Amino acid sequence: DHFGKKRLDLAGPLLAKLFRNIVRRMNQELSNHLRRCVEGNKAFSLTLGVKPQTLSNGLKYSLATGNWGDQKKAMSSTAGVSQVLNRYTFASTLSHLRRTNTPIGRDGKLAKPRQLHNTHWGLVCPAETPEGQACGLVKNLSLMCYVSVGTPGEPIIDFMISRGMEVLEEYEPMRFPNATKVFVNGVWVGVHAEPKELVREVQATRRNNIISSEVSLVRDIRDREFKIFSDAGRVMRPLFVVEQESIPGNPRPFGTLFLTKEMVGRLVDTHHADQHGLAMEPEDRYGWPELMKDGVIELLDAEEEETAMICMTPEDLETYRMTKMGYDMDDPAGGDMNRRLKTKMNPGTHTYTHCEIHPSMILGICASIIPFPDHNQ
Repeated sequence: DHFGKKRLDLAGPLLAKLFRNIVRRMNQELSNHLRRCVEGNKAFSLTLGVKPQTLSNGLKYSLATGNWGDQKKAMSSTAGVSQVLNRYTFASTLSHLRRTNTPIGRDGKLAKPRQLHNTHWGLVCPAETPEGQACGLVKNLSLMCYVSVGTPGEPIIDFMISRGMEVLEEYEPMRFPNATKVFVNGVWVGVHAEPKELVREVQATRRNNIISSEVSLVRDIRDREFKIFSDAGRVMRPLFVVEQESIPGNPRPFGTLFLTKEMVGRLVDTHHADQHGLAMEPEDRYGWPELMKDGVIELLDAEEEETAMICMTPEDLETYRMTKMGYDMDDPAGGDMNRRLKTKMNPGTHTYTHCEIHPSMILGICASIIPFPDHNQ
């Protein structure tokens, strides 16, 4: 099914849910004890009311058995949440750590949730899934994919109000019949008359790290909607950002990567220093966090990816720029028989917004250690 609508429950939210249930139960026990004390006219003592074992026993039971939830309601709780980590080989351990599970009955003969969907591209491995009854329901995350931890949505709403968003309470449909609706985490918060400006400004604040880089911004031009997601559990993947505007005085020409030769050089230097154990000043180090900070790389989730135009390799970007300038960039006839087959460029492509880091990143851990996976029989 569509992966943009799916959320992964990681250890954090799962443990939070469990903890909340246990604290609620302790609250209940405490109020019962208090009621008994008042009715029996006894002195109330906190040490008797709160049993110290309740919390640790509840957490221990769930982590030991994998039945996530109350011990008394063991039937209704989900089974197999905590598992014993696979230690057969190093690859099996890594693969087990990146495994996801779809809570649908295994015996169901439904085919749809098991099939590979277009939105799985780059987020879950197309090859690594068990055969048999769990086929397609148990998936494995792809190599560079990342699961969002969730950030509060209020600062984003405040930012947009300061940028001219009409709050929903003051919205009059007659005044702006064509205004774009703004949603934050599925809640309609307001409308905006100039969505293009708003989207550009929110995107700029995300690239400049004023709002978190894991917030996804989806503008649906046809339905006149601007959806913002900042909740936990969205599966995202990194992509190179491509310059979309030709502003005079801009150091980057239109249609080139934000990534520069100088950045790659600094990455190589840092890697070299790490390999040979050389000392390096903290401000001279350049790695993944710095690439994210400089807005060279952006995290996109399945929902936002549908509004992006992604090219496969930086070479395709170059071909596209040359074609736009009017050069004929057809492949030479004959040539190398082993060269990569390029997809024909769609002449209707208006602009590219992102570029894949590497196409092989669609594979998961186990599939990516197979030699020549793209040359099968």
